[in-house]
Amino acid sequence: MDWAEILERISSGENERTEFKRELGNLSAIGKVLCSFANGVGGLLILGVDDNGQILGVKEDPEKVQERMTSFLHTCCGQPIIANVNRHLSPDGWVHWIEVKNQGRGFKPFSYKHQFWIRRGRSTVAPSESELRGLLNVFGVVFTEQQIIPSSNPGDIDLDAYRSFMRSQGKLMDETPQLNIEVDLKNSSICDWLDDELRATLYGLMVFGREPQKFPNMTSFFISCAAYAGADRAAQVLSAAESKGRLDEQVHRAMGWYQSLGRREVYQGLIRKDIPLLPEAVLREALVNAVIHRDYSVFGSRVLLEVFSDRIDVTSPGSLPNHMTAQQVRFGGAPRSRNEMMSNAMVVRKLMDRRGRGWLLMRHEMRTFNGSEPELINDQENRYVRVTFRLSSKDAITEP
Repeated sequence: MDWAEILERISSGENERTEFKRELGNLSAIGKVLCSFANGVGGLLILGVDDNGQILGVKEDPEKVQERMTSFLHTCCGQPIIANVNRHLSPDGWVHWIEVKNQGRGFKPFSYKHQFWIRRGRSTVAPSESELRGLLNVFGVVFTEQQIIPSSNPGDIDLDAYRSFMRSQGKLMDETPQLNIEVDLKNSSICDWLDDELRATLYGLMVFGREPQKFPNMTSFFISCAAYAGADRAAQVLSAAESKGRLDEQVHRAMGWYQSLGRREVYQGLIRKDIPLLPEAVLREALVNAVIHRDYSVFGSRVLLEVFSDRIDVTSPGSLPNHMTAQQVRFGGAPRSRNEMMSNAMVVRKLMDRRGRGWLLMRHEMRTFNGSEPELINDQENRYVRVTFRLSSKDAITEP
């Protein structure tokens, strides 16, 4: 990053990825900032600038400042931080900067003085309980789909659904001798031991559970469907539904609700042709991705399927998994799953594949359908991912 880019960042002010410090003296504050950048997607720490963006310059010897910063990067967080260190002599004095790179997925999050730190807007803060779960999940310390649900038991698992699933993978479920069913469920990560009792995991309940949404902290793990007469949520609600159950059931029920909204009729000569609001393959792909890639550490939030007069939105709680960016998704980058076992279950049930073609498929289908492009928002501050499909005026639903 050169001086011209640094000046541009200074003029833009502090934000989620930019922080100003007047001096190097307060290493505690600097350590927290570096830790938070390393736990996110990187960031820029600029020394010699006040909070208002005024360049004051660092008074210390520039060589010693560079040495201290380089050494601090290697030791402050218990593991080295990948970063570029540079400086520039401005008319107001020396300005130093540390450009923290995206660290990728490591073995554990970065910590400073035995505390994890993250960026929330323009502030460096200790993560909340749900943010900590998400952070640990990103770094592979905690796989939320393997979390044990304390109030559950093996009876909450639909064994017929489990056996059907295993048969589809070629496992012989009817031959003898068979493993004890509890051992089988444990080996499949569907259940695990807690205080000498076998309990279901989040994965087990979301893929094979009888009533997944009946458990505390799981009540919002479903798809909420709504169709509006206008272009925002203030408009009259034309239809609404809650698509609950297991992951595959949620997708099928949401698709059934969508199909109930009707189709547009056109005639080619004497032949009538029914045109859907949106190609079903497009919407199914968006819904499958929403339920398997959602961040299950975000409690109280549902996957949203919303049909407006000009568009259809599918919103999933959490940001894109494992530091993946919106640009990587748009260009068909290598697929990365937050919930690997849930993803595998949807592959086995033929609702998705692992080739990373989802976005490319949706883009191709939308271009063919009405000439539009799907839109993607990855809002890391408010923690949601939204895919938007534009409707032409002739495709939109209207108030009856």
